[in-house]
Amino acid sequence: MFTGIITDIGHIRSVESRGDTRVVVETAYDTAGVDLGASIACSGVCLTVVDKAPGWFAVDVSGETLSRTAEGQWSEGRRLNLERAMRLGDELGGHIVTGHVDGVAEVVAVEPDGDSKRVSFAVPRDLAPFLAPKGSVTVDGVSLTVNTVEDTSDGARFSINLIPHTQAVTTLGALEPGLAVNIEIDVLARYLRRMQAYVPERP
Repeated sequence: MFTGIITDIGHIRSVESRGDTRVVVETAYDTAGVDLGASIACSGVCLTVVDKAPGWFAVDVSGETLSRTAEGQWSEGRRLNLERAMRLGDELGGHIVTGHVDGVAEVVAVEPDGDSKRVSFAVPRDLAPFLAPKGSVTVDGVSLTVNTVEDTSDGARFSINLIPHTQAVTTLGALEPGLAVNIEIDVLARYLRRMQAYVPERP
């Protein structure tokens, strides 16, 4: 479980195909305190630490994960938003994030808004019902508040604001139109949608 509050920006040092894809991530974390088997969210994807040494850790990325995350996410040199799993008693500064990506959105506009940036994304039809103004959404692992939502013929567009601090401590400050990002919808919206759609079989 995570909160969507990023605590480091990692860099992919190497990528190796070995059944699954082995990704080595450079980090400022003190890896002596990171156990093998621990979970780290990498740009919103919950992954398991399978190897480590000072200054880096390694994770295995499955074919399923590759197919459901943003194109180019797992390439050498890519910057990743990192968050370690929350511990009991930690401050919940963002919102409840599972690290299970629900889909991919495309950046359609980036506009200045004072010192902040207003960023708009296009999401496919299957994610559109889960987005609401002033609701929560996770973009590349970052907990954000939805400003506006506009339904479109093929899904929806939503916008968020990035304050200067968020731009500085995450990868989102470099967003530009055409880039793909990982999206995780609010977990409560996910369950409410399932409850609404569920129709039990009659005996």
